[in-house]
Amino acid sequence: MSEANKTVQEKMSELSELVAWFQSPAFKLEDAVTKFKQAESLAEEIEKDLTKLKNDIKVVKKKFDGEA
Repeated sequence: MSEANKTVQEKMSELSELVAWFQSPAFKLEDAVTKFKQAESLAEEIEKDLTKLKNDIKVVKKKFDGEA
């Protein structure tokens, strides 16, 4: 599944796995920069997704409040 098709929950789970890697026995300093960049990119995607969802909710709420 491409990054664009993943749900926010799936992205958050993936981010949690990346964060956990830093505290695991599998941690290698040589891989840390790559993993950090992956986590940073994923966090940015999640933030964008959440902002879009927040805006969508505001639009729906505004429509709902206008109909009441």
